[in-house]
Amino acid sequence: MMKWLPFAVCALALQADSIPAQAPQAGLTDKLKVFEPMCGKTYRGEFASSTPEKPLFDVSKWERAMNGQAVRVLHSVNNGEYGGETILMWDPSAEKVRFWYFTTAGFFTTGTMEVSRNRWTSMEKVTGNANNITEVRSTSEFRADGTFVAKSEYFRDGQWLPGHEISYVESPRSEVKFK
Repeated sequence: MMKWLPFAVCALALQADSIPAQAPQAGLTDKLKVFEPMCGKTYRGEFASSTPEKPLFDVSKWERAMNGQAVRVLHSVNNGEYGGETILMWDPSAEKVRFWYFTTAGFFTTGTMEVSRNRWTSMEKVTGNANNITEVRSTSEFRADGTFVAKSEYFRDGQWLPGHEISYVESPRSEVKFK
C-alpha cells in the first residue's frame, strides 16, 4: 500500500497541472439575475412575531451554484432549532424558476416562482410535514436599501392560514447553524 503512495501523489500533481486555471466567477444566468444582489451574502431576519421574551430569527446564506445556473440558500432558525436548504433553477419548460427545499424537520417541498424585477411569488407543494401543511404560498421583495421581506401562508386542513413574516438585513457575521 505504502509503495503506491508516491505514484498516487505524482498522478494527482500531474492532473492538477492539467486543470485549467479557473476564470473569475461570472454572475447568474439571465433568468436568475434578480437573485444576484443577494448571492455571496448572509442575512439575518426577525420574525414579525418575535418578542424580547421569545426571540425568533432566521439566518439565510445565499450562494451562486452550478456555474450560475442555480442559487443555493441555506438557512437556520434560532441557531439550528430548524433549518433547510433550497436550490433554485430556471425551468425552461414551465418558464418559471423552480425550487426544491429540504428541511431539518424531515419534510421537503417543491415549487415554482414567478419573478418580476425585485419581487417574487411562489407556490410550493409540501411532502411529509408533521403539522399537515400541504402547500405554502409566499411573496418576497428585495428592496433598494438591500433589505428584503418574506411573507407566507400555509394550506392546512382545507384552508389558508397566516404563516410568517420576516424582515431581513445583511449580516455578514451571522452564521447558518445546524444541530
